[in-house]
Amino acid sequence: MFRRTYINLSSFARDSVSHQKSIPNLSYNFPPHHIMTETRFPTRHVLPSVMMRSGTSKGLFVHRKHLPQDQTEWGPVLLSVMGSQQGDQKQLDGVGGGTSTTSKVAIVSKSTRHDADVEYTFVQVAVGKGQADFSGNCGNMACGVGPFALDEGLVHTVPGQTSLDVRVFNTNTQRLLVETIEVGPDGRFNEFGHFRIGGVKSEGSEIKVAFVEPAGSMTGKLLPTGNAQDTIAVSSLPALGQFSVQASLVDAANPFVFVDSSSLPPVYHLLGPEAPETLEVIEAIRQEAAVLYGLAKDAAAASLVRGTPKIAVLSPSVGSSADLRTIRVQSFSMGKPHPSLQLTGGVCLGAAVCTEGTIANQLAAETDMVTPPGTPPRELKVDDIGESAGVSKCRVNIKHSSGEMEVLVRTRKDDAGETEIEKVSVSRTARRLFEGNAYYSTEAFA
Repeated sequence: MFRRTYINLSSFARDSVSHQKSIPNLSYNFPPHHIMTETRFPTRHVLPSVMMRSGTSKGLFVHRKHLPQDQTEWGPVLLSVMGSQQGDQKQLDGVGGGTSTTSKVAIVSKSTRHDADVEYTFVQVAVGKGQADFSGNCGNMACGVGPFALDEGLVHTVPGQTSLDVRVFNTNTQRLLVETIEVGPDGRFNEFGHFRIGGVKSEGSEIKVAFVEPAGSMTGKLLPTGNAQDTIAVSSLPALGQFSVQASLVDAANPFVFVDSSSLPPVYHLLGPEAPETLEVIEAIRQEAAVLYGLAKDAAAASLVRGTPKIAVLSPSVGSSADLRTIRVQSFSMGKPHPSLQLTGGVCLGAAVCTEGTIANQLAAETDMVTPPGTPPRELKVDDIGESAGVSKCRVNIKHSSGEMEVLVRTRKDDAGETEIEKVSVSRTARRLFEGNAYYSTEAFA
């Protein structure tokens, strides 16, 4: 809010004669009734929107047509709607939930592409900071795009149809997803069913999400450094001195840094993933990895973009077999431990497990069998799980802090014998929570 003050000079001139004897210093003693103050207030705007629980995330789904035509103007609008414009950790003045998994926005529109029905842009609104990150995708929010598109009339069914494939083009990563959703008798999304996912108490209908050719979402390569594993040196934490960790940098659906838990400094194992000292270690590793990725010129620049690359710590899990690989993960999101696992994290980790030589590939191949000390880990040979020559299917069970996620990875070999990720499929549930108008304000400057 601001005030603009006007002085009525003509009235002041008339009255000055009668006041000049009693008011000798006219330049300082202005009669109060000659001053008019105009008060201008912020302008309140309306944003039609739908709140959905989508996978293990919750956020707003918005039609692109209801936002400014210029995408560079979206940030202030979404910060205000979610309650982050003042950097409020609790987002009390908005509809955000105060956590990274409940401060998300999906912006959806009909697509003009021949291979897609709708287009979707993901925005991660920071909690405690006035920042909106457009750099990556969110698989959990993505799984709600198909149901939203059907219920909002962006795609259509015919009478009697019970399922629908919705082709979704994600603008953040320039990648295609195909979502198979259930259709109710009324032609709308049928959210009710008996499918369960880790991290959500309720049941729902199964939403099958296939990420088509997800590799190279931001870097153009599955393994951006050209290596299945890299050594990341960190020297930015004086209390720990310089240390190194083993990691695999894998870009599928989103760029991730997968760190071998056994290579982390003792502070991680002693204090656990939620300790502030641990979070400093994880963030320092993530920043150095961003430089290796080519996503930032230095660690300082990497610290300004918390959304990408993402980072997760891997450890072996018992139960791997010839047709099912298991692995345990602790993921992190926007500087905090993730309560479960990002869906794109499941896609990327599944791809990593099925890519020979990566840390994920080695850890998933380890079982509860007793082996002599010093025995190198057995790598998972993707060809051994295959369907036909050059094409393979790999099932991966990912254990996280809230449950499990099963991923089906379809791979093929290129002419040079390198692994290509053809498709990664996962299943989610979603629920429409409410619809209406979200209010936001902008300062009036005129």
